[in-house]
Amino acid sequence: MAVTSDKIFVNLPVKDLQQSMDFFKKAGFEFNPHFTDENAACLVISDSIFAMLLVEPFFSSFTKKEITDTAKSAEVIVGLSASSRAQVDEIVNKAVAAGGSSNSEPMDQGFMYSRSFQDVDGHIWEVIYMDMSAVDPQ
Repeated sequence: MAVTSDKIFVNLPVKDLQQSMDFFKKAGFEFNPHFTDENAACLVISDSIFAMLLVEPFFSSFTKKEITDTAKSAEVIVGLSASSRAQVDEIVNKAVAAGGSSNSEPMDQGFMYSRSFQDVDGHIWEVIYMDMSAVDPQ
């Protein structure tokens, strides 16, 4: 039997929780106040997908490993789907305007279009639109 789950919570370390929250609010995201305090903020991506932004000391309490220095390396790329090419551009443009940075040039493969940005803590977010009608279901 395959493992299944109703929700996903991606935990990301942040240096300054308020700065990270301000960035994501300006980029168009919302937070769940029931799971937000001085140590963590629950970034709502969808009804079942969340990113927990954890201040670094709190994040460190969950692992013995060193926190990745995002200026030097990447540990994860968070991929988000978009409903259109225009929505890809809108999300990335808002993130850059909010203080993030563009991570790479747009990738256009006809049926798939993506762009990515780095948030204020250097985490990479890739936003992807895929025209499912062009995908061979085999």
